[in-house]
Amino acid sequence: MVTGALLIGSLHAATVSGTIIDLASGTSIANAPVVIANTNGLSLKMTQTDSFGYFEFKELIAGDYLIKVNHQGYEDYELAFALAEEENKQLFVYLSVQQTLVDQLLNTEADEVEKYDGSKNKVSTKEYCASPCSGAGRAYAYEEQAVDWNTESYDYINENKFKTVTNDPLSTFSIDVDRASYSNVRRFITQNQMPYADAVRIEELINYFDYSYKQPTGEHPFSTTLELGTCPWNKDHQLLLIGIQGKKMISEEIPANNLVFLIDVSGSMSDANKLPLLKQSFKILIDQLRPQDRVAIVVYAGAAGQVLASTSGKDKAKISASLDLLEAGGSTAGGAGINLAYKIAKENYIPNGNNRVILATDGDFNVGASSDGEMERMIEQKRNDGIFLTILGFGMGNYKDSKMEKLSNKGNGNYAYIDNIMEAKKIFSEELWGTLFTIAKDVKIQIEFNPSKVKAYRLIGYENRLLNKEDFNDDTKDAGEIGSGHSVTALYEIIPGESAEPLASVDPLTYQDVNIRKSNDLMTLKIRYKAPNGTESKLITSKVSTSDLGNISENFKLAASLAEFGMLLRNSEFKGTASYDDAIRLAKEAKGSDTYGYRSEYIVLLEKTKLLSK
Repeated sequence: MVTGALLIGSLHAATVSGTIIDLASGTSIANAPVVIANTNGLSLKMTQTDSFGYFEFKELIAGDYLIKVNHQGYEDYELAFALAEEENKQLFVYLSVQQTLVDQLLNTEADEVEKYDGSKNKVSTKEYCASPCSGAGRAYAYEEQAVDWNTESYDYINENKFKTVTNDPLSTFSIDVDRASYSNVRRFITQNQMPYADAVRIEELINYFDYSYKQPTGEHPFSTTLELGTCPWNKDHQLLLIGIQGKKMISEEIPANNLVFLIDVSGSMSDANKLPLLKQSFKILIDQLRPQDRVAIVVYAGAAGQVLASTSGKDKAKISASLDLLEAGGSTAGGAGINLAYKIAKENYIPNGNNRVILATDGDFNVGASSDGEMERMIEQKRNDGIFLTILGFGMGNYKDSKMEKLSNKGNGNYAYIDNIMEAKKIFSEELWGTLFTIAKDVKIQIEFNPSKVKAYRLIGYENRLLNKEDFNDDTKDAGEIGSGHSVTALYEIIPGESAEPLASVDPLTYQDVNIRKSNDLMTLKIRYKAPNGTESKLITSKVSTSDLGNISENFKLAASLAEFGMLLRNSEFKGTASYDDAIRLAKEAKGSDTYGYRSEYIVLLEKTKLLSK
């Protein structure tokens, strides 16, 4: 075998790259000198790490090499490795500060060893390298202590109240196509636990399902469907369904994708339902890629690094092999990873294409920019580059739902939770282009109710998507996106205009009178949206009377059942006569053809929840 030489201009050239990381702090080391040498120690090429601690050597012939790092203040590092033809080897190099020597591992070949901390407690330790971590007689490892407490995080939901139409005739909100709450709730119930109340976002339970509303036929990229019926949990009220159906596009109509997989490989991702499931999930997506699509892979733990340069979708084996190299260990520098992922997405930007970062994580960021405010401001800045964001949540115990939902909302994105491989199939196979390709952004809905027909109303869910009435006409205000083939459903519980039901009120105004115009309209529905790369919104306005409303359908029954389910899980003050039996009845009546079995699964989930609730 050749023992390491440079090979300029060869079609079979190999590459070695990596990230230099401080072992103690988990942060990347900038400006560290890195030398690649042959096995005799002869230096072939030298470089320095960039601001992310990243280095790269290109145009190498297959053979045996040494990587040497001699950086002031750190122990010298040396690693022997072999390169095959056209191989793209990724390394993570951990340097130990001088005077703080790292214990040598007794068995450098093992993936796991036993060490003891200062109190003589045994600590589970895993090596974390893309290739063997041995060299110069030493190997480095993370100390990864088991966490026995639950640190899952969910934002408080202040449930929407009834509003009187004479005082608040306008209801304004952003659409939401996220589905994470449903699969996360399913995870709890599958494990025989009732979910936390604030883990239950009712709009995401409802929007998990495909309602197959009518396809749009006009100039706009989505259609609207309206239905009105008796409210199942309060027979004196009505339930209004508003359905929006995005245009379904076939693969040939979807422009080229420039995707960056941003993968959390920190120590918290080592569980089977985290990084291993993540790899399996992304391989489903990789199988769907077309030659014109491109994928880069960025990982982050204590620091961020590029594992795979932007690669054509035809090289599926190469992309999958890069995923297979990943192992978990270390702290979580999410901010550095996001910065690097957006940088790479921008470098490979496809004009009029689908440019998107896909962040896969448990959300447990703890190094560098990690607060919600810091991360949100970072994402807000990045979205102006025309790069969309998809966030995929994994795992349990330390799951940070609150952080991930906020980031997806700020980043012109969507958010899903993958609790099993079938959920990955749903997202990356059955709903691929809805997940990846946006057909309209900043979609806002504003409804003006007629006080002669509606006494009061309550929007069910969407608490964190509410907008001020002035935001509807403000094109600088961010709102939700809708993907190809996605449907969005919103429900209003309505108190009819003729109802004698008492409501909370204020004293009459001294300087204003409320004048009501006579009209047979129930409401005026307005929708604003922008094209995916647009800056000015388009307006759709329609006046709606009761004669325009459709009959109760299977879709109506399914959405009503899911609303009941959510209110019961949250123990809502508005649940009225809702019961699991009634939710099951509605779900069974709404089962329909159920091509993929999701509605049948939901019925089983309801029956299990009923038993757990006793």
